[in-house]
Amino acid sequence: MYRVGTSARAIVLAVAIGVGVGSAYAGPEASGDNDARVLFFAGTDLWRHGGFAHGGLLWSPHGLDREGFVIKAMAGGGIYHYVSGALGNVDVQGRQLSAAILPGWRFKRERLIVTAFAGLDLQNHRLTPDDTSAGLRGSYAGLRGTIDLWYEPSATTMVTAYVSGSTIGPSYSGRLAFGWRVNDRFYLGPAIEGFEADGNYHQFRLGAHVTGFKTADFEWSAGLGFADDSDHRSGLYGKLGVLTRR
Repeated sequence: MYRVGTSARAIVLAVAIGVGVGSAYAGPEASGDNDARVLFFAGTDLWRHGGFAHGGLLWSPHGLDREGFVIKAMAGGGIYHYVSGALGNVDVQGRQLSAAILPGWRFKRERLIVTAFAGLDLQNHRLTPDDTSAGLRGSYAGLRGTIDLWYEPSATTMVTAYVSGSTIGPSYSGRLAFGWRVNDRFYLGPAIEGFEADGNYHQFRLGAHVTGFKTADFEWSAGLGFADDSDHRSGLYGKLGVLTRR
């Protein structure tokens, strides 16, 4: 059966690789170089029916470890697949480009950091073969809002989370992760994620993450787990991210 949600998958995956980076990097920069003002990040998100990559930067004029104004700029792209009932159950390949410019403000209270962003969201979708019934074809501009949270309940534990929404779709996403400090080198723990778009499609993820693993001037994060969606498709997902400060 054809689902309107086929176009929603594109939005959902864009959220997963685009805005979600904020939660992974909401806190570790606070433990870095006190003089650093720019954080560069990049990553990938792969699952059974799609693969995406992204990159961007976070700039704070007063320093990454301080409260105040911040701005996030990022861009990404990738490929996704879905079966279109409108085209006779043909497999459609979607190619997506996305970008966002999100000014915001960081609030810092001892072990708690909360950053709120709001700004411009841009997306472009191209389908092969062309599916005129899809909700997303061509270029779109909208508004996006995001809240990132990083909290350290103790010297050896962390909680990170984000929620994000875009008027394109509209679409929504969220993530919650808990971690324990392992050998004073990185955090390891469980993570849950959820995505929804158009009210027709949603995806749920349950897995594990590694956050804040340092090598020289770089910090790495990774995730692996199980994903299930409203189209009754399940399978493994994997994520890899890296950041550096200047």
